[in-house]
Amino acid sequence: MGRTKIIAGVTLLFGLVGCSSKGPNIRVGSKNFTEQVVLGEIIAQHLEHRLNQKIERSLNLGGTLLAHGALLHHEIDLYPEYTGTALTAILKDPPDNDPARVLTRVRSEYLTQFKVEWLDPLGIDNSFAMVVSGADARSKHLQNLSDAAKVASGWSLGVGYEFQQRPDGLAALDRTYHLHWTGSPQSMDLGLLYKALEGNQVGMIAANATDGLLSKLDVKVLDDDQHAFPPYQVAIAAGEQRLKDTPGMREALLELSGKFTNQSMQQLNYQVDGEHRPVAQVAAEFLKGIYGQR
Repeated sequence: MGRTKIIAGVTLLFGLVGCSSKGPNIRVGSKNFTEQVVLGEIIAQHLEHRLNQKIERSLNLGGTLLAHGALLHHEIDLYPEYTGTALTAILKDPPDNDPARVLTRVRSEYLTQFKVEWLDPLGIDNSFAMVVSGADARSKHLQNLSDAAKVASGWSLGVGYEFQQRPDGLAALDRTYHLHWTGSPQSMDLGLLYKALEGNQVGMIAANATDGLLSKLDVKVLDDDQHAFPPYQVAIAAGEQRLKDTPGMREALLELSGKFTNQSMQQLNYQVDGEHRPVAQVAAEFLKGIYGQR
């Protein structure tokens, strides 16, 4: 799913099936949007510090299928992935709203089919997020989507094209909550959603839970209390053999599990997208905040 603004850069392609994963350097990959590149850089810097060796970066690779293919063809050794994406885009299973069940299914099938391990989640769940203005949330006493469904005057909705078309998007929201809409959803570019909400062009938007602007604007993410949307927990997917062959690698990667929250990821994304800070610098400061002087 589209999550944050794509970082400008040359898209790296893979395809040399004969490459081996047992070269001297570990290779960290990522997909081609801000959150992924930031996470990839954090993982790479952390491994460099813990293992005391140079880590190669293949960040900004492309979409899910490109990153997954690079991992299977040993172009990279690991990258951060989302459980819901793995379940539906790679395994072709139907959406499932139970986080533990999705993680168990993905872990089992990736290991069996691809010889890829999923480590413990990082702490981020970047699912769809329904957002209203802070003023509306306060005046209407809104905490969750069930509260929003009780607003008799209804809501005007702003969405990206993807949310409107996906079965785990608008269809899942309508099926679960039966919110009152004042008209058809207004479809727009993802970058315009927050401006439309701030300008009162719409009363609610379908965003993503780790969008950088959520950390800066007076807005409220309504809790998905009836679990309309499937989980998109972030975890590191790594080649099984590489983990076995590299002493200390698994332990180092597991140190990152649970070290993130949606709120901390929002801030990291905003530092890159909103403040235009270098990814390497943002990653280094995050790691210093967790582990102290490095």
